[in-house]
Amino acid sequence: MADGRINGFLIIKKICTFEQKYNLKNKFMMKKIKSILAFALILTFGIGQTVAQNYADKVIGKWLNEEKDAKVEIYKQGDKYFGKIVWLKNPNNDDGTPKLDVENPDEELQSRAIQGLLMLKDFVFDGDDEWEDGEIYDPKSGKTYSCYMELEEPEKLMIKGYIGVKWIGRTTYWTKAD
Repeated sequence: MADGRINGFLIIKKICTFEQKYNLKNKFMMKKIKSILAFALILTFGIGQTVAQNYADKVIGKWLNEEKDAKVEIYKQGDKYFGKIVWLKNPNNDDGTPKLDVENPDEELQSRAIQGLLMLKDFVFDGDDEWEDGEIYDPKSGKTYSCYMELEEPEKLMIKGYIGVKWIGRTTYWTKAD
């Protein structure tokens, strides 16, 4: 985005230089050209921002995890993205009771059902191709990891959980479910 602004200002500067170099007398015409160019630049930045926002929202929807035993619905709240478990292949224990978050290190949270659990939280779209600065909770281990996501294809979401260094961690791929 910054490059676009710099390029736009360079274009306007070149027009002003052109005007001075050739000592154009028709100031009305030059003002009109500058106004049209300024409007075009503003319009271009607005469209670019809209396109980026539309791309950012492509992650919204239901996703099937790699093991194909859970669906996570990713949604937007404010400027951040979250995901909750909305379907489990086996939502209940053998006795018919709902599966609980028994691996959670916080004893108070061990009684909550896995289905409906917030699994992804606080992701921010970086304006390019990545949702970052989020966290992923793994109910199978009870651990929470720093996380980022990338949409590799329209139907394929790469999710990487890590501790500390972004390049070292575990990667999983989810497929679009809706």
